[in-house]
Amino acid sequence: MIKIQIINGPNLNLLGKREPDKYGHIPFEDYLASLRTLYPDIDFTYFQSNIEGELIDTIQESGFTVDGIILNPGGYTHTSVAVADAVAAVISPVIEVHLTNISAREEFRHKSLVSRSCAGTITGLGLDGYRLATEALKKLCDTSEK
Repeated sequence: MIKIQIINGPNLNLLGKREPDKYGHIPFEDYLASLRTLYPDIDFTYFQSNIEGELIDTIQESGFTVDGIILNPGGYTHTSVAVADAVAAVISPVIEVHLTNISAREEFRHKSLVSRSCAGTITGLGLDGYRLATEALKKLCDTSEK
């Protein structure tokens, strides 16, 4: 069974409530339930925090034991060298996900400090980005087992 850790950063606990025109009307926990139904052969674990150090701890704790990480660092994408360093330090492949197209938003959001250490980035496709990241990690796991 493939193990995938999903890590969401600041303000993503407000999905379904926060700016639904940008982020949608579905709470992440509801979406996660649908992911688990869609992929019964994957063991998803989920962590969300608004605290930078807790995100770093979770990346470090899971990044040597899971098959892959799906990371939405939220606002820390553009500001946290420490989160970027944590991603660079682990051996599990990381797929960076953003619900909105960060390149089409305010200029300060255009640069991701995290991307350089990720296996890939999915941006602007809403919650479906997590499904696409799951598919990407499945393919990475398939090719690494050969």
